[in-house]
Amino acid sequence: MENTVQYIALVQSYTIIGISLIISLGAVAACIGIAIMCSHFLDGAARQPELIPTLQGKVFLLMGLIDAPFIIGVGLAMMFAFANPLLAALH
Repeated sequence: MENTVQYIALVQSYTIIGISLIISLGAVAACIGIAIMCSHFLDGAARQPELIPTLQGKVFLLMGLIDAPFIIGVGLAMMFAFANPLLAALH
């Protein structure tokens, strides 16, 4: 019984480390991706102002695509935080 409690605590602590890595690295990657994309959009808009409406639609689409993996990662992290399937293996 005592070993089971120690294993549960160990699984929960490693899960918290994994959750923090998923959210923090995902946020950093999404921020870097959006920053690079927006800088290229501003370069293109400065060179050819008549293409701004066309480029703007593509920028908004790409913002959603860049943010999608981060949002999926947050969803998976919340699943591990509130309904950890790894704890089921210990029972």
